[in-house]
Amino acid sequence: MTYDSVRLSHEGEVATLTLAHPKGAFGPATWRDVPRALGDLGDARVLVVRGERHFSVGLDVAATAPVIGPALGNPEKFRAVVDEMHAAIEGLATLPVPVIAAIDGWCIGAGLELAAACDLRLCSASARFSLPEVKLGITADLGGLQRLPHLIGRGRAAHLALTGEPIDAQAAERWGLVTEVLEGAEALYARAQSLAAHLASLPPRALEGTKRTLQDGLPHAESLAAAVEWNARHMTADAMLSALKKA
Repeated sequence: MTYDSVRLSHEGEVATLTLAHPKGAFGPATWRDVPRALGDLGDARVLVVRGERHFSVGLDVAATAPVIGPALGNPEKFRAVVDEMHAAIEGLATLPVPVIAAIDGWCIGAGLELAAACDLRLCSASARFSLPEVKLGITADLGGLQRLPHLIGRGRAAHLALTGEPIDAQAAERWGLVTEVLEGAEALYARAQSLAAHLASLPPRALEGTKRTLQDGLPHAESLAAAVEWNARHMTADAMLSALKKA
């Protein structure tokens, strides 16, 4: 399926969302199209998110300025504009299926905040990551400052956010921002698809419960109790025996 700024394709139980803005940026259409595409996932059990050229070079400032400009100085109007962006990113984060970000080229600003909302991140050796909002006189407000400390630690998140300086793929792997670095784009996308196919072969309720528990943000004891309750509701002996036979 093709929308104004993204494309959604399916291969078996794996869906791929391609961020297809011609400049590699996120314009107003992106924030409308991503939720529409997520609503069309159907029976997909894993989602891969990728860019067409770069993963994302951040906001399309020229296209976004007419939307944001009239809201500046008015917190209520500004919040309404940003809420649409939040809905797209939070929609990815709260999907009941695993989401894999396959990152080639630049992953900047809003692009990094979107990637941080995915469950797994892979990148090519040429990938570069940056959260440059401070250089533009603004504070990142699409979830990056909330998610990145949990992914890479507060100190490294602060380094990215306070300096605005980029890091390369090797640093991203050392820091834990990505879990694998592939040689080039072709190898990256092939690996993302194979990983997605593997995840799609696993019991979906187990994946959903694991994702929920990783994200729940509850105190330790409450998170443990929630995981136990999930298993009590969804675990079956047949599924366990079937899994053991395949192992």
